[in-house]
Amino acid sequence: MTRVRVTAPRGMKAGSTTAGSATPGNGTGGSALTAARSAAASREAAEESDAGQVFVRSLIRSQLRLGVVVAAGFLLILAAFPLMLGLVPGLAESTIMGLPFDWVLLGAGIYPVVGLSAWLYLRTAARNESRYRDLVGDK
Repeated sequence: MTRVRVTAPRGMKAGSTTAGSATPGNGTGGSALTAARSAAASREAAEESDAGQVFVRSLIRSQLRLGVVVAAGFLLILAAFPLMLGLVPGLAESTIMGLPFDWVLLGAGIYPVVGLSAWLYLRTAARNESRYRDLVGDK
């Protein structure tokens, strides 16, 4: 059995047209649909060439590396919380508004770290994909 790649223009479902890009011949011209099809065709042709396959593998490797780095950084910061509580004398016994400091640190202090990790991941992943699109020539 051979492997088949099924693709559709970005932002469109296969077999559908958008309101402003109906089929040619109905008065709208269909230029947006034609442009989307040519962009998809150029992207597909680039992915099928040897250079295109190298670009795709490079994108996949960079996204994997990014995910591993962000996850490792998050886990390192998460592991630093209990280490800080154990190494700083009296910190575990202190309270903030009647709540133990370690509960406050893990309950409220972790959310900014999660948000920052997610923001960094999304920003860098978008930059990687933008670089890939620039290499392939897909605007």
